[in-house]
Amino acid sequence: MKIGVIGTGYVGLVTGTCFAETGNDVVCVDTIQEKIDCLKGGKIPFYEPGLEDLVQRNMKEKRLSFTMSMEEAVKDAEITFICVGTPSKADGSANLDYVMTAAEQVARINAQTVIAIKSTVPVGTNDCVREHLEKAGHQNLSMASNPEFLREGAAVQDCMLPDRVVVGTNKPELAELFKKLYAPFIRTGNPLFIMDIRSAELTKYAANSLLAMRISFMNEISMICDKVGADITKIRQGVGADRRIGPQYLFPSVGFGGSCFPKDVRAMVSLAKEKGVKPRLLNETLEVNEAQKHYFADRVIEYLGGDKAKGKHVAMWGLAFKAKTDDVRESPALTVVDRLLDAGIQVTVYDPVAISNVKADYGDRLLYAEDSYMATEGAEALLVMTEWNQFRHPNFGKVKLGLKSPVVFDGRNLYEPEEMKVLGFEYFSIGRPEAN
Repeated sequence: MKIGVIGTGYVGLVTGTCFAETGNDVVCVDTIQEKIDCLKGGKIPFYEPGLEDLVQRNMKEKRLSFTMSMEEAVKDAEITFICVGTPSKADGSANLDYVMTAAEQVARINAQTVIAIKSTVPVGTNDCVREHLEKAGHQNLSMASNPEFLREGAAVQDCMLPDRVVVGTNKPELAELFKKLYAPFIRTGNPLFIMDIRSAELTKYAANSLLAMRISFMNEISMICDKVGADITKIRQGVGADRRIGPQYLFPSVGFGGSCFPKDVRAMVSLAKEKGVKPRLLNETLEVNEAQKHYFADRVIEYLGGDKAKGKHVAMWGLAFKAKTDDVRESPALTVVDRLLDAGIQVTVYDPVAISNVKADYGDRLLYAEDSYMATEGAEALLVMTEWNQFRHPNFGKVKLGLKSPVVFDGRNLYEPEEMKVLGFEYFSIGRPEAN
């Protein structure tokens, strides 16, 4: 099958590459020359485990190519996937300008292709796009909603072995086309759901909002744990063992971030308000998440002396919003960094892959370490913000030697309080008793 992919960002590049891996001829298009040059050289413009090898292999076998020409990508495509950004507006709603522009170009070049919107878009977007194109003279277009469910750091696996595939279309012939396209991905029996377009659009938002809500719920419970002396780890185990609930997304932390959860929950809030529905749980999900970041920062600042913390020095391990990605968009680590800098605290940071993204924004406001142990040198506390595997079992002897004081604030609950106590650390985590 010949496939066009518009946008070589996270979703577009992963999607196009995985379609090529199953034997399709895929042409990806983007408007940024630097990005296309990078991809043509076999390099990817962001960090995602396993993706670069997959890109290089499919380019070598001539199933995957990159271009700046929309004509080249779309003219022969049976399906054209729109994978462009939908950034948040000031009111939390999604900006659909890129989606509209892409759809206009596709319809003008190839009116026979199926226009499949994979970008995360509000309910009714497909209908709005269709109406817009029909007013421009493009009739009888075939359109579908095919939302993505990719986790950064595990995107290749999620694309090749999806939990489910969701396709929104009102045409039986399109349903068969997508079943054919996705057949190699669901051989193990995972479902492909064919539904109406509006339900498909809302499914993506509902899924991400529910996952975000679970995280915020556990974080709120962790705050209660701090006040009553309970252990959130034991509570997580007890709650997650209930088959009606399950153990996924019940890990407390310093908060969620990234390009999906915050943006998608805000978009749901905006949609609900627009339709006259009061989004109580959605609003609280965002508020608890923001409060959790500040609660963590407040604990650090208070420990360092509160109003007298100015001039103190801390080390921070992890800047990405989660492990296995260089994405720092809405990362909880950066919220904490901002609070510490505002308090006059010096921060030395280390992250395996996200340093350059942070340096571009913060410049010399931060100190940057070349490795995790170098970051601790002379610091009065260590803050662990991202759950990178290399942080799970560090050499605590080296950490202790580097720090002025053996103090650790663990925003991901990577370590056991009693073990840290035995090692001689003063240890603070999320929703668990302190170890002194």
